[in-house]
Amino acid sequence: MPVDEDSSGYRWSGAPADQLRREMADALEAFSRRAVDPDGRKPAAVLIAIVDRDGEQGIWLTERSSGLRAHAGQLALPGGKLDPGEDAEAAALRELDEELGIAVPRSSVLGLLDDYPTRSGYVMTPVVAWLGRSPEPAPNPAEVAEVHWIPLADVDVEPLFVPVPGSDRPAIQLPLLGGHLHAPTAAILYQFREVALRHRSTRVDHWDQPRFAWE
Repeated sequence: MPVDEDSSGYRWSGAPADQLRREMADALEAFSRRAVDPDGRKPAAVLIAIVDRDGEQGIWLTERSSGLRAHAGQLALPGGKLDPGEDAEAAALRELDEELGIAVPRSSVLGLLDDYPTRSGYVMTPVVAWLGRSPEPAPNPAEVAEVHWIPLADVDVEPLFVPVPGSDRPAIQLPLLGGHLHAPTAAILYQFREVALRHRSTRVDHWDQPRFAWE
C-alpha cells in the first residue's frame, strides 16, 4: 500500500493495525463534533465499520435492495432510524447486525463525527467502529442487494464538487467503485477521511446533496 502524507507530514498508510486504531481513536476524541437538534427531523445513525481483510483495513458500503421504499439501489453505509430509547451508537450497531448479520460490542466504537442533516428529513449521526478481523457479511436480502469492501486507501481520495440545480451550494462526490459516490454518504466519508485518517478538523454539512437524494 502506498504511503500517504498530508501537508502536515502526518502518515497513516502502512501503520500497524494497533497503531492505526489508537491514532484514529485519539483523533476522534480530540475532534469537537457538532450535534444538530432534529427540530422535527428523524434521528438516524450510520456506521463506518473498519474491517481487516488480509492485513489491510477497509470499510463496508451496501447497495440498497431494489424492494426498499426509499433510496432503492443507492450506495450507503449500514444504518437507519433510531428506535425509541436508543442512542446513535446502539442504533448503528443494531443496523449492522440487521443488515449484514454481524454483531459487535459497543466497545468497538471509536467515536462520532458531525451530525449531518439530510434533505430527506433526517439528522444522521456517523459512528466510527473498529471491527478488526470480522466474519464475512451475511446480507439481509430485504435490505441489502450487495456489499462492497472499500480499502481505506480508496476512501482517502480528493472529492469533487458539482453544482446542484436550484441550490446555491455545490454537492460533494467521491470517486469510488468506478463511479461517483454522492452526499450524504460522500460527505460523511470525506469527513471521516479528514478527521480519522488525516487528523484535520473539517466540516461538511455546508455541502448539498444531489436532487435525486431528496426528491
